[in-house]
Amino acid sequence: MVLFKDVLQLVGHLNYTWTNTESLLIYLIAGLARTDKETAIIIFLTLNTTKARIDLVERLAKMSNTAPDDRRAVLELTSRLSRQARLRNKYTHCIYSFDQTGTRASTQLMRLVESKDAVRYGKVEALDNPEMLRISETIAAIQSINKDIWTLVETRDFPH
Repeated sequence: MVLFKDVLQLVGHLNYTWTNTESLLIYLIAGLARTDKETAIIIFLTLNTTKARIDLVERLAKMSNTAPDDRRAVLELTSRLSRQARLRNKYTHCIYSFDQTGTRASTQLMRLVESKDAVRYGKVEALDNPEMLRISETIAAIQSINKDIWTLVETRDFPH
């Protein structure tokens, strides 16, 4: 049984964990671009999507003046972060539905799927205990990425 309050708490935790970890891209930008934290914050805030921010960090990592070990470490972190973004995006961009008792939950995705001769939208999926576990596992994975970014920032002496 999935309760409304449990869904809200878990999705809130997911979004907090994601936002906190995404903001660490600031330090990767600062270190890879060899700039200060304030400049990196302006760059980060100017890019208004996660994808754009991750793309920038990956492109900076791929520059010829980036040490190969740094390149590998950063690209591994951004790859892990991108994989976790899928589930986070699902729960950030959906509508939640509950039955009258507040115990049976589902999500309705707010995305168009267009084929040659049809348009579909609003795929509905159950939000059951296995899915709640999957969200919890994603939170743990994002927390691990967070720790690994901090380790990289500190060991490489990136501005922070």
